Formats: sequence, structure tokens, C-alpha cells
Amino acid sequence: MDPISIIAAATTAFNAIKKGIEIGRDIQDMGSQLSQWATAISDLEFIERRVQSPPWYKAFSSSVQAEAVEIFAAKHKAQAMRDELKQYIQFSHGQSAWNELLSIEAKIRVQRQEHEYRKQEIKENIISGILLFLSLTSITAMLTLFAWLYYSYQM
Repeated sequence: MDPISIIAAATTAFNAIKKGIEIGRDIQDMGSQLSQWATAISDLEFIERRVQSPPWYKAFSSSVQAEAVEIFAAKHKAQAMRDELKQYIQFSHGQSAWNELLSIEAKIRVQRQEHEYRKQEIKENIISGILLFLSLTSITAMLTLFAWLYYSYQM
């Protein structure tokens, strides 16, 4: 997941929702587009949290700073979409339709946290554990080699 592809997916869904509202479709009829948009927004929030506290092996990478800038720009675009969508929905369908959208978005966020984001966190924990094990093993092997060389030259 990268911010550029996430915001592209959100924009595509947003444009479909906007067009649907313009031609008078009901909010319930645009469930697929609403779901796609809410999923993209949820993914964007997840990667923002992940960049704010990256795994130890990515903490010193310059890609983290670049990704943070991309996320910043994507979040502002997403906020502009949210504001425009709120105006469209409230104007054409009323406050209850906007509340319904917020409800859909909250449900999707919870579902994604339970499934997709949890899998990603487990994967990162496994990678972190493997890298830590390999680092410790390498350090132990080097110390053992240095000790062996030291004692072999002593004899």
C-alpha cells in the first residue's frame, strides 16, 4: 500500500459518488463506491499511523520521510474530498445521509483493522523478529570468530 495508489483509488470512488449524486442516485445505490472510498481513506489513515511509528529496521530510512510527505499530501486531498462529499450529500440527501456515510466508513475501518491491518502488523513483527535473530546470530558468530582468532594466535 502506498499513498499515491490509495489516493488514486479514493479519487476514482469519489468521482463515481459525485457523478451518482449529480444524476440523482440514492446513497444506498452507491454502496460499492462508498465502500471503495471508505476503504481507501481507512488505508490512508493506517499507513499514516505506520509511518509515525515505523518498525525499528525502517526508522532510519529516508523512504520513511518521503512516504510521510506523500501521506501528508494525500491526507489533504482526502480531506478536501470529504468536505466536498459532505456538501454534496447534505445538499442532495440531507444530514441523515451524511451520518449514514460516516457509519459505513466507521464499520469499514473496524473491519479492516481486524483483518487486513492486523495481518500487516503480524507480517512486520515476523520480519522484525527474523532480522533481530539474524543480527544477534551474526554478532555472536563474529565475536566467536574474533575470540577463536585471538586464542589461536596466542598459542
